[in-house]
Amino acid sequence: MKFLNEFKEFAIKGNMFDMAIGIIIGAAFSKIVTSLVHDLIMPALGFLIGKVNFKNLKVVLQEETIDNNGNIVQELIAIAYGNFIQVIFDFSIIAITIFIIIKVFNILRKKAENEKETSVPTPRNIELLAEIRDILSAKSESQHTD
Repeated sequence: MKFLNEFKEFAIKGNMFDMAIGIIIGAAFSKIVTSLVHDLIMPALGFLIGKVNFKNLKVVLQEETIDNNGNIVQELIAIAYGNFIQVIFDFSIIAITIFIIIKVFNILRKKAENEKETSVPTPRNIELLAEIRDILSAKSESQHTD
């Protein structure tokens, strides 16, 4: 549940940095994800649920009409929902991947900004600010005790 709440917060309240990273990563991985969905996931899923090719799934609203010469008189009108299912898979994989990457970046950023965290080296400017704070705090305490 926490994961879903964090994803919802990311999707609705993301800042510009998060959005820029998402756009760049989404563009970079879109072809990979499309191939993953079209060439691996959907054929396997189609096979498992009854040897169905999702690209061919559609609801025909009006059949194609052909005259005696073989010319198309009336085009086929159909709702191709199989392709829509593939696009939903594409989007879901990209969105979850971007969310996880940004979540990792945010965790690393928080660790880097935390001066007490020793597993990630604290940036030098934060160390200097912490030293200045400690010196000022010690100086302030010594003035109050005098």
